[in-house]
Amino acid sequence: MKPRIIVDDNIPYIRGRLEAVADVVYTDQHGFTPDLVKNADALVIRTRTQCNEKLLKGSKVRLIATATIGMDQIDRDYCERRGITVRNSPGCNAPGVAQYVWSGLLREGFDPQRDTLGIVGCGNVGRIVKEWGEKLGARVLVNDPPKASTGELTDTVDLETLLRESDAVTLHTPLTKKGNWPTYHLIGEKELGLLKKGGILVNAARGPVVSQEALKNRVREGGLRLIIDTWEYEPETDNELLAQARYATFHIAGYSRQGKERATRMVLEAVGEEFGLPVDVTGLAENYRPLESVTAEGIKASYDPGTDTAALRSAPESFDTLRRDYNYREEY
Repeated sequence: MKPRIIVDDNIPYIRGRLEAVADVVYTDQHGFTPDLVKNADALVIRTRTQCNEKLLKGSKVRLIATATIGMDQIDRDYCERRGITVRNSPGCNAPGVAQYVWSGLLREGFDPQRDTLGIVGCGNVGRIVKEWGEKLGARVLVNDPPKASTGELTDTVDLETLLRESDAVTLHTPLTKKGNWPTYHLIGEKELGLLKKGGILVNAARGPVVSQEALKNRVREGGLRLIIDTWEYEPETDNELLAQARYATFHIAGYSRQGKERATRMVLEAVGEEFGLPVDVTGLAENYRPLESVTAEGIKASYDPGTDTAALRSAPESFDTLRRDYNYREEY
């Protein structure tokens, strides 16, 4: 018997790659219902599909693979109790996010020869942002308590020091509410008050890492430049922040062609490994490898976030539609 796999139909480059080895059903992100998944063996999803007891109870699902880095949409405790394997796509869009962050910073006047960049969270994305920053000549500060605690990173600073000393701060943490280092509202009123006047704050991680209300209060005080790709209540944005941010986009920082290809390759590999199936990953992008050289001119020429900002400002109610119909850009 072929495994039955329910696939989000907005995952690019996946159609035709599983049909030879599985019974494949495509649906949109809102179409994953208990009735549909009841007899499924695997779910291949994106950001919005809530995989919890309400959806999964009584099903025979044994694998959930998401073509995203984040797993906020998956109740991993429930899945662990049920013996459901959960796989994500780590690092798939990291170069695209680095491209977004650095294009925005450089266009906003961040000078790598003079200014200090603070990176909060140094995982797959943060490492590339750091790599490019150092190759551009910037002083880079890193805050990542989980990695510091294990010795994986040794040259780190505390969050307060980073916020006080950085000319720009970019966030690259997961969204967590439990554990020793929860990131929900990691940046609140106190933290925003530590930022330099005229400094830049970039959130291309998860919206709720920053308190939206605290951020609006800080913006009203003046002297803070914002680059926002992720919003606390998305797909709803905030009119005030949308108007005041230098760049405000619709959660597409990592929407490169190569990033989408990597994510699709990773979920296909997850399906193949779970069910012992040969899957077709031909032609899909490989993992990122460090670049020999990085130039400010090249990064800016590769992508302009102003175009996407204009699109969102003209139709903020179309957040999800703009994401769905996005014309994937080429990575730097």
